[in-house]
Amino acid sequence: MKYRALTVAREYGSGGAEIAGIVARSLGWKLVDKALLVEIGARARVPVADAAVLDEKNDSWLHRVTKPLWGMGGDGFTAVAPVDLFDADAQAAMAKQVIEEVYSQGQCVIVGRGAQCVLKGKEDVFHVFVHAPCADRERRMRARVGPDQDVAQLLREMDEQRVDYVRRHYGENRLDPHLYDLMINSHGRPEAAARTILFAMEAAG
Repeated sequence: MKYRALTVAREYGSGGAEIAGIVARSLGWKLVDKALLVEIGARARVPVADAAVLDEKNDSWLHRVTKPLWGMGGDGFTAVAPVDLFDADAQAAMAKQVIEEVYSQGQCVIVGRGAQCVLKGKEDVFHVFVHAPCADRERRMRARVGPDQDVAQLLREMDEQRVDYVRRHYGENRLDPHLYDLMINSHGRPEAAARTILFAMEAAG
C-alpha cells in the first residue's frame, strides 16, 4: 500500500471517529483524535478539557475584533503587557502543526480538524468523508445526550460549526467532494464502513 496516512472527516453522529479507530487498529496505525487534544493541551499548558471546549470551533466575531486591543492601554495604542491568549485560533494553529508532524512520522489515521486540507495534494494520504442518514445519526446521538436535548438541532449546529471551521482556517468547503478520495455512507454499520475504506485504500494503492 502506498499510503502512509488517512484523514477522516465526518458528519456529526455518523460514527466517523469510531470507524477511524477500527481502521487504525486494523492497520496497526496511530489514531490521532483525542490524542491530538492531549498534545495541544501539553503544548499550550492548558487542561485537556479547555482544549476540548475549543475543538473545531471558531472564536466569536467580537473576540476577533477586540483581540488586537488586548494588552493595550486605555488609549488603545500603548502596550501595557503582552497577552498570550489560548483561543480557538491558537488551537487551530496548533492542530495544524500536530497534523503535519504526525504525517511526517507516517502510519496515522487523523480524525477531523481540517486534516484533509492540511495534507491536501499529498499523494501518500488517503482522504475519507463519512456521512450517514439523519435517522441513524439522531439515533446514535440520543444515546449520548439527555432526553430534553433537541438532537436534530444539535446535529445541524455541529455540522455548521465544522463547515465554518474549515472555511475560516483553510478557505475550503469541507463538503466539496474533490477534497476526498472516498465519501462513504456508514449506514450505522461502522465495521462494514471500515472494511470498505480499507478495501478502497488497498485498491487505490
